Amino acid sequence: SKPLDYENLNENVKKCQYAVRGELYLRASELQKEGKKIIFTNVGNPHALGQKPLTFPRQVVALCQAPFLLDDPNVGLLFPADAIARAKHYISLTSGGLGAYSDSRGIPGVRKEVAEFIQRRDGYPSDPELIYLTDGASKGVMQILNVIIRGQKDGILVPVPQYPLYSATIALLGGSLVPYYLEETENWGLDLFNLRQSVANARSQGTTVRAMVIINPGNPTGQCLSEANLRQVLSFCYENNLVLLADEVYQQNIYQDERPFISARKVLMGIGPPMSNELQLVSFHTVSKGYWGECGQRGGYFEMTNISPETVDEIYKVSSIALSPNVPAQIFMGLMVNPPKPGDISYDKFITESKGILESLRRRARIMTDGFNSCRNIVCNFTEGAMYSFPQIQLPARAIEAANRAGKVPDVFYCLKLLEATGISTVPGSGFGQKEGVFHLRTTILPAEEEMPEIMASFKKFNDDFMDQYEEDHHKAYSRM
Repeated sequence: SKPLDYENLNENVKKCQYAVRGELYLRASELQKEGKKIIFTNVGNPHALGQKPLTFPRQVVALCQAPFLLDDPNVGLLFPADAIARAKHYISLTSGGLGAYSDSRGIPGVRKEVAEFIQRRDGYPSDPELIYLTDGASKGVMQILNVIIRGQKDGILVPVPQYPLYSATIALLGGSLVPYYLEETENWGLDLFNLRQSVANARSQGTTVRAMVIINPGNPTGQCLSEANLRQVLSFCYENNLVLLADEVYQQNIYQDERPFISARKVLMGIGPPMSNELQLVSFHTVSKGYWGECGQRGGYFEMTNISPETVDEIYKVSSIALSPNVPAQIFMGLMVNPPKPGDISYDKFITESKGILESLRRRARIMTDGFNSCRNIVCNFTEGAMYSFPQIQLPARAIEAANRAGKVPDVFYCLKLLEATGISTVPGSGFGQKEGVFHLRTTILPAEEEMPEIMASFKKFNDDFMDQYEEDHHKAYSRM
């Protein structure tokens, strides 16, 4: 047999699972080819579901991509003066426009803009030398995990339910995933007792736990961590000598006022020494989420706190293998962290567009959560942040038996039936991890606001029919509302 035959492949590749583009997505793609209208709510991909790009950043990047437009005498008729000025600024930071490699860490001028953004956000200075630009946050996460995981005895604490980037990357790198369960009844809060137990269990099996991941706001669970919870996490990492990986890509996606986003770094700096000088922290952000939604541009960064200069050099070396993060995305990142300011020509339009998107997302989070909670046998926490609803589906025993007969995990069975009946493509909770015997699905809150009531109505009708089909007769009256 040949080297690239299935049986000869790297076993870690085969172990790697990624539910967001898994069985359901593949089936949805088939149905779409057959002409069925599919609503892809399986991945946080705002522009694919009709969100319009923000005007100002696209104007700036368009001018950077086509610098000959800057020489056209009519450029001022098509583009506002502040967009022209910013395009010239970014082109001057490159060593030959968007077609030239940048420094492997990213353009220094853009990293400086990121550092200034972090300082404004947190109230503590940030060092551009400790900020690396990456092709989306995912590439940054993969780089850092690559440096941390030395072998299968190295464990990474990951919240369950989790975004499968973590499980997939840990499997690919040959490490061990150490799950800690979020408490659904406590609004997906973090339970310290459970965290301690997870570490103790892993250690008793000979695993060295080296890092802890938090996703805040949560994906797929949509919760925002409180400052008190973040303090507990930081203390826990400090006591257990763990590096904290703070996935904060949804920090602009907040849909309530009680729990604003607070960065792990801000809380750490607020605690003060010795912890603030010693605890190792890597924080991640992206242009793919927020009200930007520029997923296809693949722009991201990570910032390192209390990481030794020797290690930073090693991470630089790893970044250098790919030569350069993509340059247009770096400019998107610069624009995201340094948007138009009051008094700029483009400011009013930028604010109107941004607010419009965020306010609509806030309304959609509400429509979707209320919609799920009005359905029979479904319980759903309110989506406080991020872009997802993660309702729990209380599947009747007969549905679970039918799924077992069909050789499917019960929530995969439910989601496939939902897809066939309605064209709504979701991800089963089993793709993110969940407690034994509990079933969920994840959907984004991204479908267009005007389509939301219709989508929720078709979901409700499907769920009613499903429950009618599989429930014992005496349960039929049960509803949460």
